[in-house]
Parts: sequence; structure tokens; C-alpha cells
Amino acid sequence: MRPFFIVIRAFFLKLSKRLEQIEQMVTADYTHIWDCCCDHGLLGAALLSRLAAPNIHFVDIVPKLMDELEGKLQRFYSHSLSRWKTHCIDVATLPLDKHQGKHLVIIAGVGGDLMIKFVETLHHKYPELAIDFLLCPVHHQFALRQKLIELQFSLKDEVLIEDNKRFYEVMLVTSVTDENAPISAVGDKIWQSTSLKQANIAEKYLRKTLCHYQRIEQGNSNSVTHIIAAYRTVVL
Repeated sequence: MRPFFIVIRAFFLKLSKRLEQIEQMVTADYTHIWDCCCDHGLLGAALLSRLAAPNIHFVDIVPKLMDELEGKLQRFYSHSLSRWKTHCIDVATLPLDKHQGKHLVIIAGVGGDLMIKFVETLHHKYPELAIDFLLCPVHHQFALRQKLIELQFSLKDEVLIEDNKRFYEVMLVTSVTDENAPISAVGDKIWQSTSLKQANIAEKYLRKTLCHYQRIEQGNSNSVTHIIAAYRTVVL
């Protein structure tokens, strides 16, 4: 087997701060991890390198990207202790029922509106499965959270990060309603800072979010009034 650092350097560039945060939130209690991050397999390769789960699945709907990724995985991970498989399919059609064990579906790089479609479809398709989702939408965070609440999902963890002058909410949620925390429409833990740096990030994100919805409201739209009211309840 090739030395670890050679595989890392040859296979992909350094993870972005966003992908690094997502990777750090993946715990070791999953049988199958599905990387649906539209990132050319970067996150999945990092998880494969640290043997994050017995099975790592790489998902993208673009055939050319999956062919290239298949070649890289064959070259650098043919002897990996974790099994891997590529799937050139739509995220909404993941064959979760064909693979026994606990599933984590990671979705990033798309908007909350598309994530709603993916999560809702999979949840209704496999109502008997306990599925965890690690989500990092590029926009429409409020709508996504509202849908997760409607589906009676619960929260395992959430983090707010700033990467390349953009803000991202990363949410680890589960389809099981149990002892985990309920999901807040505007977030809860993401506003609780343990450092001055994180407090500044939270303050900037809240200000930017409010300004965004206030601009929409000025366009003679009353549909976001409740969203503005919800974010105004946030205490930093």
C-alpha cells in the first residue's frame, strides 16, 4: 500500500475549511457513509483515508466525473481496509435498502431547496430506516430547517463556519425522534460562541442574514416577515 501522505498529495488538494469541518463531524458509528458533496470525491477520499466507516460510497450524477474518480480510487485505494463504491445516480435514488447497517448521507454544495427534495424523498422512501444526514446548504437554510422540523427530525450537532468570505451552517440531523435536541428554525448552537473569533462570525452572519431578508421584504413581499421575526429573536 502506498504511504498515507503520498496518497493524500496525489489524490486531492487540501480540504477547504468547509469540507474540513464536515469531515470532523463524521463519527465512527456508521456502517455506510454516502458522500454526495459535488466535490469530485474530496471528502469521501479523506474519510476513506482515515477508515471512517467500513463502507464509503461516492455519489455524483455526472458520468465523466465518476469515471475519473473511479480511476483515482482504483489507483490509490485498491487495497484500502474500508470498501468503496462509486454510484453515478441522483441522490434521491440512493439504494440504502440494499446495504445493511447504519447510514450517514452527507450532502453539500447545493441549496437548501434541493436538499429538501433529497432528504424528503429518501425519508419517505425508507421510513423504516434510521438515517443520519450531514447537511451544508449554500442557501435556503431557513426553508431546509423548516422541512426538517416538519419531518420530525432531531438535531445531533450544528456548527457555523466562515470559509472564503462565505458563511455555512453545517447540520448533523437524524430521522429518529429521540433524546437528541429538536431542530430550531434559525439555529441554536450556531449562535453560542466559545471564542471572540466565533462570536464575530456569528454576529456577521446574523447581520448578513437579516439584511438579506429585509431586502426581499422591501420588494413588496410579505412572505418573509415571519423569517425576519424569527431571526430577530436570536440572542448572541
